[in-house]
Amino acid sequence: QAQLVESGGGLVQAGGSLRLSCVGDGRIFSSHFMGWFRQVAGKEREFVASISWTGITTNYDDSVKGRFTISRDNAKNTVYLQMNSLKAEDTAIYYCAARAVGVSQYDVWGQGTQVTVSS
Repeated sequence: QAQLVESGGGLVQAGGSLRLSCVGDGRIFSSHFMGWFRQVAGKEREFVASISWTGITTNYDDSVKGRFTISRDNAKNTVYLQMNSLKAEDTAIYYCAARAVGVSQYDVWGQGTQVTVSS
């Protein structure tokens, strides 16, 4: 069973920064798109950012463009989410996910890491 493990969440003041990390096993980082999602209690999980296996193609939700940066280090089996200029509305549980090339759905998920931004 492929696994993803997130870390780096925590409590930060508005305007501050955090960097999330997600480590997976080699089967994932050899051929998968990686994404970050977030969820607030009582709301649906929402897309934040994604990155292709090569790292060349990235996509962001409009709400985080210009503030968040997704990157990956395939040698370390790790994907990152650098979050700057954090806002209270960024507070959520952040999940890392993977999907194979040619597959439309993300089918491997981490357990999530809590990010809390105080205003």
